[in-house]
Amino acid sequence: MNGPFVAHETLGECPQCAAVYCSGPLLNLVPKGSRVAFDVLVCVGRALFQRHLNLKEVQAELMARNVRICTSEIDYLGRKFVTYLALAHRRATPGIRQKMDMAGGYVLHLDATHEGDAPALMSGMDSLSEFVLANVKIPSENADHIIPFLQEIKANYGTPTACVHDMGIGICKAVSKVFPNTKDFICHFHFLRDVGKDFLEPAYGRLRKRLRKHATSTELNYQARQMKKALQEEGITGHALKKLLQDAELPEDSPLLPLASAYSFALWALHGKKIGKGYGFPFDRPLLHFAERVLELNKILPKLLQDLPQGKDRRPLRTLAKQISKTAHDHELLRAVKELRWRTKVFDELRTAMRIAPENENKGLNDDGSEEAMTTIRQRVEKFRNKLQKNSKLAKDVLCQKVVNQIEKYDEKLFADPIEVKTPKGKAFIFPQRTNNIMEQFFRGFRRAQRRKTGNDSLRQMLYTMLSETPLIKNLDNPEYMEILLGGKSNLEELFADLDQELRSANKKESKNSDRIIPGFRSVLKLQNLPECFIKLFEKRRMLTQSN
Repeated sequence: MNGPFVAHETLGECPQCAAVYCSGPLLNLVPKGSRVAFDVLVCVGRALFQRHLNLKEVQAELMARNVRICTSEIDYLGRKFVTYLALAHRRATPGIRQKMDMAGGYVLHLDATHEGDAPALMSGMDSLSEFVLANVKIPSENADHIIPFLQEIKANYGTPTACVHDMGIGICKAVSKVFPNTKDFICHFHFLRDVGKDFLEPAYGRLRKRLRKHATSTELNYQARQMKKALQEEGITGHALKKLLQDAELPEDSPLLPLASAYSFALWALHGKKIGKGYGFPFDRPLLHFAERVLELNKILPKLLQDLPQGKDRRPLRTLAKQISKTAHDHELLRAVKELRWRTKVFDELRTAMRIAPENENKGLNDDGSEEAMTTIRQRVEKFRNKLQKNSKLAKDVLCQKVVNQIEKYDEKLFADPIEVKTPKGKAFIFPQRTNNIMEQFFRGFRRAQRRKTGNDSLRQMLYTMLSETPLIKNLDNPEYMEILLGGKSNLEELFADLDQELRSANKKESKNSDRIIPGFRSVLKLQNLPECFIKLFEKRRMLTQSN
């Protein structure tokens, strides 16, 4: 990282075995046959994967240090960095396993991210140490593809104390196959999300369809833009409009009052689509909030128009009222809203019982669920289930009974009591996390990094091209992991140099043992008429045999 340098190396050759000995200090700086030193390699890897810079940004930083390499080589060095890290991780596996055994075992969290026809990237992480243990790219989340991955984890780290994952059929089958006697838990967040989608989506989908039919959002956005333009022409700024609405300084007969009111109402309705805590559907229902505000405006606007005198000043409110009325008098939309009102109330009762994604908090998808005794949560869910069965209206509803069936099906996989384990220091208790949020956050970080580097939110191309071991980068932020990984080395540069020499020795040994060509025989292979030569030899041998 100090810029280019020229090394003059003296090679030593053994007169007896002809072995050639290179300079040890030089190989600790630069891989043999390479022109880029280990410190540049590590700098590039950390910049690409920890700081999430793009190739041009990394190139600019290197040029400032008088290190001039092209973007294609930077991309190559990034992949080489991941390859070295994967080799180091494999070498450190016994130490990682020993560390987890000392803690009483590990809780395996499994999740995968995929997009379109790209392969799925599946990762396994220990939630206790927060070590990323293994990664693989698979064609789909089919059990047949997941089983070999779990078998590899089992061979390297032993059987986990517990597993936590989503409700995917493939992953459930794979876990039960590879870890038949391991406690297996379903992530509470995933459970609630899947149950909520099944419970709310039919009515929510009908609402979405009706809103699209009337183009309500599009029309309100168009009207808001037109009214904004008119207000700006009148010299009304945002601060003046806020003061107008808060203090009502303008008189009631002011020509700007209907315009400002209509503009505010349109924005207020549209803002309903942004209401939510960041959990996503079914926890957040933005279209329902939007529809509720449209229905509220449908009650307000006719009264306001009655109080206004006839004239062109009332045109903005009349135009808005016409669009609002068209949507609000859709009978199918009204039925969907009515159904969603009571269904969301029922779903939120289950949400409260499980203490997941609470409405009064703003953690969004970073919420791991409130800490509470599992027995208490189980009792509340049981009470909720009994309500669905005993209430005459809910007992007849097909979707309510589907929720009951889901609770009964996954009952044993939802509620994890503390697990007693043995450690060198005696008995201890492991508390499996109620959610798989540690993995969700992990993959969201990947998506943010991709967006930062490319400006594109899609992971499809990255999933095609990335090395499957790339998620191991997350471990570099974990001090305990780094201590195990380095194994006494002072830094990654020193570790990679040691790995490189070890690999070269192994490859050299392998090439000696596995070479199919006898020394000195390569010149024979260069003969253009080699087959004919052998044919002549066989003919001579046959003639000699006959003469004898």
